[in-house]
Amino acid sequence: MLLTYSMVAVGGAFGAVCRFALSVFVNHHIKTIFPLATLGINVLGSILMGVCFVMINERFPSLEPYRPLVMVGFLGAFTTFSTFSLEIVSLIHQQAWLSAISYLLLSCVLSVLGLAAGIFLTRTF
Repeated sequence: MLLTYSMVAVGGAFGAVCRFALSVFVNHHIKTIFPLATLGINVLGSILMGVCFVMINERFPSLEPYRPLVMVGFLGAFTTFSTFSLEIVSLIHQQAWLSAISYLLLSCVLSVLGLAAGIFLTRTF
């Protein structure tokens, strides 16, 4: 059990660092009020979750012991729905209604589609 918690912690630390680095990189290169970095991270994380789901559950069941490291730890810390929620509230407080609604809808729809695409692509190839 201690090994499982350690795997979640290590994966979570790496996922959080990757999220932060990618967010800094995108925000440095693309100047916009729209939370593009968080949107991209959530969609990418959803695609990766779909890929990992198929790889672990269907293609390589022997990788099941690594689920806490990759899916719970890394991807759990990499995706940013708490940040996403805060950014929506912030946009609403700025009365940027169109950005808030667009961001909410795009994040939800694209993340679900991303996960489905990850599953489909991994099953296909």
